[in-house]
Amino acid sequence: MYIRYVNLYSNKQRWKIFLFFVAMVIVGITLWYSNHIADRIREGEREKVELWSEAIQRRAQLVTFTENLFNGLRDEERKKANLLAKAYQILSDPEDQNDLTFVTDYIWSNSTIPILIYDGEGKLSNYANLPQDKANDGQYIDSLYQVMKQKYDPIKFPDVGLKVYYNDSYLFMELQHTMDDLINSFISETVINSASVPVIVTDSTQTQIIRLGNIDTLALATKEAKLLKLETMRQDNTPIPIDLPGQGKQYIFFEDSEVLQQLQNFPILQLILIGVFLVISYLIFSTFRKAEQNQVWVGMAKETAHQLGTPLSSLMAWSSLLEAQGVDRGTMTELNKDIDRLNTITDRFSKIGSVPELHALDLEEAVRSAIDYLQSRVSRRVKFEITSDTPGVTAPLNLPLFGWVLENLIKNAVDAMDGEGHLKAHIFTENGTPCLEITDSGKGIPKNKWKTVFQPGYTTKKRGWGLGLSLVKRIIENYHKGRIYIRWSEPNKGTTFRIELDQ
Repeated sequence: MYIRYVNLYSNKQRWKIFLFFVAMVIVGITLWYSNHIADRIREGEREKVELWSEAIQRRAQLVTFTENLFNGLRDEERKKANLLAKAYQILSDPEDQNDLTFVTDYIWSNSTIPILIYDGEGKLSNYANLPQDKANDGQYIDSLYQVMKQKYDPIKFPDVGLKVYYNDSYLFMELQHTMDDLINSFISETVINSASVPVIVTDSTQTQIIRLGNIDTLALATKEAKLLKLETMRQDNTPIPIDLPGQGKQYIFFEDSEVLQQLQNFPILQLILIGVFLVISYLIFSTFRKAEQNQVWVGMAKETAHQLGTPLSSLMAWSSLLEAQGVDRGTMTELNKDIDRLNTITDRFSKIGSVPELHALDLEEAVRSAIDYLQSRVSRRVKFEITSDTPGVTAPLNLPLFGWVLENLIKNAVDAMDGEGHLKAHIFTENGTPCLEITDSGKGIPKNKWKTVFQPGYTTKKRGWGLGLSLVKRIIENYHKGRIYIRWSEPNKGTTFRIELDQ
């Protein structure tokens, strides 16, 4: 079966291809440029993260160095506390030959180690090196006494019944407090970072989360979710190991910032938005195009019906005159058939654009009526056959329009068979739906053209506008709320059109 397109259809296809190519070029250039900008911003974000990572490592080293310095100071303060305790012990059990001047001088020179002295009845008799605002605070002294009692054994003076309690120096405790603040500040500044990257601080096993920042906690609600998140971050960036005083080795997991992630997904999002825009635009313009086509169809049909009206009236008058003049009855019968046929065609065109009246009619009778009319007007070498699985199948039909559908399908079938072959009309129901299949033994239609044949401008004839099947589809789907499609076709074997009608 050869294919030929009229100029209108060919030009439309070429314009579609051209516009599609132009659209792809525009999309490609837009995506390339946006991706180029995203890459530049991504490099800047990456440099910021790398600087942040390097700063974290250097600050961790600074914290370690500070801890080493504080350790030296702590050792010195601890030694002072031990020497003071030893001095009190010497005083509690002095030897006669010892000169205690140095010992007493050392004790009274103490200005940093807090001391509480209790008498034999357990009452506070004296104290030293307490904060000025706490010296008269009984609650503070009691809590300090409990701390001293648990930390160091008291130094006893049995002769006078005194007990001396002492603690680490205030300088020692301030150093410890300062070191804890420094470590907490380091972790907080690591988590709340200037690079705005999501951060998780874990223990040495890299499984227990200690702190986190810039991460939705709902995403870490379960243990499996936490492990999956850590594994994902590990794949993105190598965790930064840090050694914190008193806390051992810890690891800092981090990933790209939210801005960087959005930039990475931006080209994809942009492509989706462009696709949605193109689809919406296509649907809008397609709707407009169909509306314009409908107006053209309606206008052309109405004008055709109007143009046919005048000569048809004249033919009817001439027919009456010829009958009055006694012209052969057989000739007049055939002439009146053609006049009736013209009346039917005029009625068909006048119904285009208006809501047709549908009546429940016998489908087989409608098919037989159309075939009977055409059988005497086509080649005698075409054999017609009508079969029905279920006699009396009815469907809501507008007989003039449905007859137009059958005539177009039958004429196309006869042309495809070159005026010689077999044409079969089969009537049946499928799931309660009235169906009609028209099968010919013609040239067939390639499968890639099964939908194209219903488009305006498509034709398999050397002469013609390619509007017949488009009109058929419009009548079946728009006016009868049915469906028409090619059920089967093979080159040089034939074609089957199926019509499914509304119940």
